[in-house]
Amino acid sequence: MINLAKSRESAARWAAEPVAAILAKTRLKPNTVTWLGLGISIVAAGTIAADYLIVSGVLVLIAGLFDVFDGALARTTNQTSRFGALLDSTFDRISEAVLFLGLLALYVMNFSPTGFIFAPETERAVAIVLIFLALVGSFLTSYTRARAEGLGIECRLGLFTRFERVIILALGLLFKQILIALLILVVLAFITVGQRLLHVRQQARG
Repeated sequence: MINLAKSRESAARWAAEPVAAILAKTRLKPNTVTWLGLGISIVAAGTIAADYLIVSGVLVLIAGLFDVFDGALARTTNQTSRFGALLDSTFDRISEAVLFLGLLALYVMNFSPTGFIFAPETERAVAIVLIFLALVGSFLTSYTRARAEGLGIECRLGLFTRFERVIILALGLLFKQILIALLILVVLAFITVGQRLLHVRQQARG
């Protein structure tokens, strides 16, 4: 799993470096890119609430790219800082929370049942529960890593990181299969939490 994490990070850096080189020629600062990513996530949440799901899916993907570009730009321009890393992580959590808030608003105000699996009212209730669990799972995956590393234990492993969460949510919006996307988010997020807890337990014994 650690090799998977390293491969994932290497692939992200390889894809982001050309864009970072272009951004480095502008006056954009890494923290500005971080702010822009948050702004796009907020707009995406609004379009989700308004039931413009295809537009929302595209915006979620763009916001996810900005999350990669800010770190790449910081490395390219030698502007990495501990505050920048904290700002990036904090805004990641806010972005995810805002997107789930948009989903909640969609099911409360602009609910369009699909009838694919559940009766309409049951579908609404299931969606709201899944949104809550997906938000909790998202925060826990980040918290377990941060807490483990605060204890001096490297914890980059995990089947399902923020990158995968962004992709799954975007696909769910683009193909209008939100319930399926939410279910995948919940299951794989809690699997990742379990993986990290088990890893820390093993490392703490060693």
